[in-house]
Amino acid sequence: MSATQVKRAFKYRFHPTDAQAAELSRTFGCVRKVYNLALAARTEAWGRQQRVNYNQTSAMLTAWKKTEELAYLNEVSSVPLQQALRHLQVAFTNFFGKRARYPRFKSRKKSRKSAEYTTSAFRFRNGRLTLAKMAEPLDIVWSRPLPEGASPSTVTVSQDAAGRWHVSLLCEDPTVQPLPATDTAIGIDVGLDHLLTLSNGEKVSNPRHERRDRARLVKAQRQLARKAKGDGTNRAKARRKAAKVYARIADRRRDHLHKITTRLIRENQTIVIEDLAVRNMVKNGSLARAISDAAWSEFRSMLEYKAQWYGREVIAVDRFFPSSKLCSVCRTLQDRMPPHVRTWTCDDCGTTHDRDVNAAKNLLAVGLTASVCGAGVRPQRRTPGGQSATKQKPLQREP
Repeated sequence: MSATQVKRAFKYRFHPTDAQAAELSRTFGCVRKVYNLALAARTEAWGRQQRVNYNQTSAMLTAWKKTEELAYLNEVSSVPLQQALRHLQVAFTNFFGKRARYPRFKSRKKSRKSAEYTTSAFRFRNGRLTLAKMAEPLDIVWSRPLPEGASPSTVTVSQDAAGRWHVSLLCEDPTVQPLPATDTAIGIDVGLDHLLTLSNGEKVSNPRHERRDRARLVKAQRQLARKAKGDGTNRAKARRKAAKVYARIADRRRDHLHKITTRLIRENQTIVIEDLAVRNMVKNGSLARAISDAAWSEFRSMLEYKAQWYGREVIAVDRFFPSSKLCSVCRTLQDRMPPHVRTWTCDDCGTTHDRDVNAAKNLLAVGLTASVCGAGVRPQRRTPGGQSATKQKPLQREP
């Protein structure tokens, strides 16, 4: 993979002037309005068993701007409005491809506030970014430099629930190059007591960011619950205060995961993980909060895109593979393994296992087998009675 083919988004905080904040807020509202109008039109056509594509919604946008009711759409840059229609087209493409559910309408309070600008709607010169319809450049906090000679192809401006303004610049990053190949491989078992357990015996502690800030979060949520829904100003302040606590938790969690995944990618050529159905697991009321705080899905996502960047391989083993019940020494499969059992002794070979380390070793073994022989191939294993345990579903390998 050529380094010039890697496109990377660089996200920064910025502090808009009052005029810029007002212009961006209007743009956010217009983007949301156009998206919802186009979605309503496409949904109505879908009910008549007709399909409306991007070109048709673009023509609709031109007609909407000419009406008295929607004339205010002309006051903002047209590029973010067109980009909203393109995003809707992508959403429908994913829906028809059975990769996502049917698109939903954007909410003024709950949906993300953002607007996307292409090169025709912004000017970037000498480290100064000026958006369309604005006279002054944005006051960006350059926390890290852009790649030398990089020129943004797309700029996305957003405001989170905590009131913080962000700008994301999509650039080609020539500094991202495949790392030197190694023969090191690692198996990873995720958990709650320990966030990660590696096949080499190392355990990464779970910081439990949400639990550490739970008292502060509960206080902020309690104050928000006391505000009447009609009390706009006070309720908005309380909502933003609670959002700042959530943002603090999310930022710390993301920072921790970035550090872990970067280290794993740098040290290992092959990484084997378990293909967990996290969306189904969070339906367990007693574990939902802890599983969400661990962010297993975000961890896997980071591993996969960093592996693609740096020439590494991530293999996902089917979730039905009995990694915890299988002895990593003699391949004997235990009949049952309750969740509270953290150490156990194999009935055949007498080896005492740490449950999580044993699972990580088994994941590594089956992952390497798949890497060499192809997906669906698993090591032989047997039950204490000598019967083969091959009724598990075949492992799935990442494409």
